[in-house]
Amino acid sequence: MLGAPLLDCLVIGGGPAGLSAAIYLGRYRRRIVVLDSGSSRALWIPTSHNYPGFEGGIHGRDIIERLQGQAVTYGAHIATAVVDRLERLPDGSFSAYCGEEQWRARTAIIATGVLDVEPTFPDVRRALADGSIRYCPICDGYESIGKRVAVIGRGKDGLGEAIFVRHFAETVTLFSVTEPIMLSDDDKKRLSSVRVDCSPAQVTRLAYDDAEQMQLYQGDGPPQRFDVVYVALGTIVNSGLALTLGAAAEPNGELIVDAHQQTTVDGLYAVGDIVAGLNQISVGMGHAAIASTAIHNRLRS
Repeated sequence: MLGAPLLDCLVIGGGPAGLSAAIYLGRYRRRIVVLDSGSSRALWIPTSHNYPGFEGGIHGRDIIERLQGQAVTYGAHIATAVVDRLERLPDGSFSAYCGEEQWRARTAIIATGVLDVEPTFPDVRRALADGSIRYCPICDGYESIGKRVAVIGRGKDGLGEAIFVRHFAETVTLFSVTEPIMLSDDDKKRLSSVRVDCSPAQVTRLAYDDAEQMQLYQGDGPPQRFDVVYVALGTIVNSGLALTLGAAAEPNGELIVDAHQQTTVDGLYAVGDIVAGLNQISVGMGHAAIASTAIHNRLRS
């Protein structure tokens, strides 16, 4: 806030990666504030079965609450704030603004993640909570073993994901929610080799029934029912704060970092799904350990 002492680090984003960085920095006895919008997509995970140490799985909200408690234990302050603007000052420090509030620190970590592009139908959040809508087959493909699965994309964009999911699911059918699917001969061979079906006509409606099954409609025909629908509509990368400062990024907006998780802006680090690479909680937490240690060593010198 205005007039507050200069911090060692601002962590922008309160998901697993940002909170893990806060834990490390707190244990390094650094003065830090986590600015959290409260909208981490981890909060929507019904049960994570590949988060290490929880044999029966753990809800995403429980992950966040445990990490918040641990970060606070080691001195981190967590403020609810949506950062409007991030500036790099002439002395190399950073100022973050949320309305009338301001925070200033010697370094900053961007951990603002990505947003999944949701399919349009009224019950999407209920279906997501029940595990009938899913976004990450790397995270939970195992839970699709023996199930009937649909993959929905734009045109044939979901082809690769459908092939990946077939490793687990009993049956997989590829759909499109925009234009009809147009497959090349090579595409047809790839799908045939792993026994993935393709329903080329555009999906015109999705519904979630009381039997916890997803219904996909194409035109005026009867619905096709599936246990799980994987959504392959892409993500929106929340990298605008870093891009405004001139940070280099991939064409999709994912930030490019060095071996210490530093962006091309000196003193600005990035961790989690916002970074180019594999989007996994465990990967983001690894980013956090690397970035926070690099920041600690930087400030020591």
